Amino acid sequence: MAAFAKFVTAGSGALLPVLFLSSCASVAEFPRPSYPAVDVAATAETAPVGSANADAADDPAIWRNAANPAASLIVVTDKKAGLYVYGLDGKVRDFVATGALNNVDLREVRPGFVLVAASDRTDVAEPKITLFRLDGVTGKLTSLGVRSFLGAGHAPAEAYGFCMGKALAAGELARAYVVLKDGTVAESALEEVGGMITARHLRSIRFRTQSEGCVVDDRIGLLYVAEEDVGIWRVDLRAAVLQADAFAMVGAEKGLAADVEGLALAPEGRDGGMLVASSQGDNAYALFDLTTAQPRGRFRIAAGQFGATSDTDGIELMLGHFGPAFPTGLFVAQDGDNAPRAQNFKMVPWQAVLDNLKP
Repeated sequence: MAAFAKFVTAGSGALLPVLFLSSCASVAEFPRPSYPAVDVAATAETAPVGSANADAADDPAIWRNAANPAASLIVVTDKKAGLYVYGLDGKVRDFVATGALNNVDLREVRPGFVLVAASDRTDVAEPKITLFRLDGVTGKLTSLGVRSFLGAGHAPAEAYGFCMGKALAAGELARAYVVLKDGTVAESALEEVGGMITARHLRSIRFRTQSEGCVVDDRIGLLYVAEEDVGIWRVDLRAAVLQADAFAMVGAEKGLAADVEGLALAPEGRDGGMLVASSQGDNAYALFDLTTAQPRGRFRIAAGQFGATSDTDGIELMLGHFGPAFPTGLFVAQDGDNAPRAQNFKMVPWQAVLDNLKP
């Protein structure tokens, strides 16, 4: 891999470096392999999204109801139509027609205020973030508006991937990371000003080829980004200048097949645990040690009562008690082929994954 940098002007007027990372060739040019993986079964699924006969379902986010974990909610994108909210029984709690929202994330920014945000690619030349408030009791979404964040003078760019991290400065609700389709990852501060949430662009880092999946480890301030045909990069958000280090590159050594899509975390202790990646190229999910970046196993969601998954885009994982059906954690994966019905999302007890990975 080669790297080179150029400087761009941030919203404050300061010059900030944007790092470009390049690879010699796209992995997608070569035949896709299939690496060994253990099988697990989904124990629940969502109702299909409304866009039939289309690549529509894309990315999930989980809100855990601390008072009643079995009443937790899953928010997902139908990138042709809008946002769905599902219960753990897979039934629709709400749908908001908002256009082409690609990836979604959420966090409880203060008690009782669950902020939902998504990358808005309705305008392929002007990337935006669309904001909502989630009512944990009713499962209903309330629109908080659409925000531009790059400012005037930027080149046309399409919003694609999206994830959020915790606030890193006073006055912020959270940090937003929009992965543009050209490989740029733009960091913005989500701030509440006069009762309205704004998105203020701070800095960017750019990968050489198309990227999408991302996830933030709030414990130690690390951002993980999936460059689809290349692999997974790790970015230290605590640094003054954003730099990317190779974490797990596509290939047999790491058991990662392009395209690399959704990313999720299984944290443990102060800085340990695992990163989970959708290895879309061979319909599997690869696990990596967060500390050493070494492989920790692979699994597939196999055929069963709710069917197998294939061509998975977004994934989400949250540890903790979600009621008797998901006692130690919940893993959610988009299913790219739910024929004869439209695409949907499969749910797997995280303990079932861990049990099947044991030697």
